Amino acid sequence: VALCYKHLVQVKLNSQYYFYMETQTALAIPDEDNCMVVYSSSQCPEAAQNNIATCLGLPCHSVRVITRRVGGGFGGKAVRSLPVATACALAAFKLRRPVRMYLDRKTDMIMTGGRHPMKICYSIGFKSDGKVTGLHVDLFINAGMTMDISPIIPHNFIEALKKYNWGAFSYDAKICKTNISTRSAMRGPGEVQGSYVAEAIIEHVASVLSTDANLVRQRNIHTVESLALFHSECLENALGYTLPSICNQLTASANYQYRSEIIQTFNKTSQWKKRGLSFVPIVHKVLSRPTPGKVSILNDGSIVVEVGGIELGQGLWTKVKQMAAFGLGQLWADRSQDLLERVRVIQADTLSVVQGGWTTGSTTSECSCEAVRLACNIMVDRLKSLKEQLQEKHGKVSWDGLISQAKMAGMDLSAREYYIPGASGSYLNYGAAASEGRD
Repeated sequence: VALCYKHLVQVKLNSQYYFYMETQTALAIPDEDNCMVVYSSSQCPEAAQNNIATCLGLPCHSVRVITRRVGGGFGGKAVRSLPVATACALAAFKLRRPVRMYLDRKTDMIMTGGRHPMKICYSIGFKSDGKVTGLHVDLFINAGMTMDISPIIPHNFIEALKKYNWGAFSYDAKICKTNISTRSAMRGPGEVQGSYVAEAIIEHVASVLSTDANLVRQRNIHTVESLALFHSECLENALGYTLPSICNQLTASANYQYRSEIIQTFNKTSQWKKRGLSFVPIVHKVLSRPTPGKVSILNDGSIVVEVGGIELGQGLWTKVKQMAAFGLGQLWADRSQDLLERVRVIQADTLSVVQGGWTTGSTTSECSCEAVRLACNIMVDRLKSLKEQLQEKHGKVSWDGLISQAKMAGMDLSAREYYIPGASGSYLNYGAAASEGRD
């Protein structure tokens, strides 16, 4: 008969600061007709536009926010960019002259906040074979002085925690208002803490039972049936649920068992230096968001692309540029590479491409590419018949010749599309990593 255990444990997690390359910055320039142009290092120019318009008492069409680059983000340039952009715009509005603000690193560290500190109390029941039978989590989240994005943190935390089958699972989350600077989104907000606590629980069970943590992981990794209970909105079949296969492949390719034995031997014989071996599976829920894309072909055949997504250093512009060349290259099977040099992706402008949304969640690049692809499809449909006519008449047609004829024919050479993800835009991603720590 398997013995049963019950433990009550408390975990405290502190905050983290972003330390992006450039701190929060903004440049506000009063414009004619009582308008305001603001250059903001924001991950969401649309939110900055709304915030500034409300502060100045202006309609949104009188506030133009432009974002070309942000100098690193990691979530810190999302909501926390708004106070700097708004204060800068207010000063320019009152003084009727350009105003630039750039926070020094110390001020940025004080104002921007960072990751949410947490206190997690969990009670867990498990058997002597390592199978967890029940888990209850009490989650206390330090939001700081204002709400910011704190309401989404409990959901993100629990989503990351649910990567294992905890049996009977329940939780209670409280968001706490405190007298520290506001905490905000930071690279996987809530998910990092949730994944850490999940692994801490596994390590705790393994420590109590004096067994290898990876054996406990294998006992509690989801089956297709338990995955459906914990993630009912993202149903998987046996073929689509690849996490067990990934873990098995990694265990073999990383020589996990051999490394584990070597490390145990080393630690027994070494008094001052120790080594460790970690194995971490991941179940990550992907969420796509509606995103706009605009493609315009100019008189000389060069191509301008605008998207709602912001380039943070993640390569969004590179992907979008490649997608535009690929999409328009459908007119010629082998000309995509030639068009690549003609494409330029320009800065986000709230009065040019509306409903840009937030650049967060690691899916903005892909959603922006899809919006551009759909816009390119519109352009291809417009140009296809003209291209066929010119080919029949001249036998061969170049890109420059096609665009020149399209302009003379009065054809609209600009297309905008708003990509709205379907049900397939929300799904589970699986992965695993092994790491050896040594002196």
